Amino acid sequence: MPRVRVNDIQLYYEVHGQGEPLLLIVGLGGSTRGWDMQIPTFSREFQVVAFDNRGSGRSDKPASRYTMRLFADDTAGLMDALGIASAHVYGQSMGGFIAQELALSYPQRVRTLVLGSTGCGGRQAVAASPGHLILMASLSTLSPEEAAEKNLPLLYSTGFIDRKREELIARSLVEAELRPPLDAYARQVQAALRHNTYDRLPQIRCPTLVISGSDDKVMPAENSSILAEHIPNAELVVLPKAGHGYLVEFAEESNAIVLDFLRRHRSGPAD
Repeated sequence: MPRVRVNDIQLYYEVHGQGEPLLLIVGLGGSTRGWDMQIPTFSREFQVVAFDNRGSGRSDKPASRYTMRLFADDTAGLMDALGIASAHVYGQSMGGFIAQELALSYPQRVRTLVLGSTGCGGRQAVAASPGHLILMASLSTLSPEEAAEKNLPLLYSTGFIDRKREELIARSLVEAELRPPLDAYARQVQAALRHNTYDRLPQIRCPTLVISGSDDKVMPAENSSILAEHIPNAELVVLPKAGHGYLVEFAEESNAIVLDFLRRHRSGPAD
């Protein structure tokens, strides 16, 4: 289990494949397992680095205040430890918050930026519906089995759930093995609630792809439009009928879109 000292914690990470580095930043309470449908595809052309954020997975969970800048500092520290001067960066959901902060605080470290199902935060962000917010808030207090069942409609389409229910629940339970304790999860939530990059978005100068699902109940697609409108020359792709769980339900389609973007901005020739 590779772990490395970064700032004040031990950070868990994985490296897959060879080529230009591609950093994958997972969302709230998640772990590297959340990228299991992306890593095999991306690692055929890139050196993929995935890791567990502080407060989740197999990384340390200190009882201190978390911020998006601190998460970005951790990410830059991991790059230093692995000898990565700059990388393509793909952040999904809260991982997209961190990716934005990384691009703003360490612009020289980010070659390209992919922002999936995420937003700028602050008053300009479009919140989920009150009902969905209440449901999301309750998930961390449920058993893994109950949370897996109730979380399905937040992530996937009804048809996909009907076809894949047992597989999706099994997947959720595997991920739940690394679910953070409530206090660490709460610190991540508080950091996410304080996230606000709206006024700084025009400062992001690297090539940027913004991708989301049209039916995202967790992070409504309007948030992606806001990002694309305020990040110079950003590309926007909205996946029809996709939700917050597009990494799973629309893995093939979204992976192809991201790969096309990365290939167009690769520094050297394809292997």
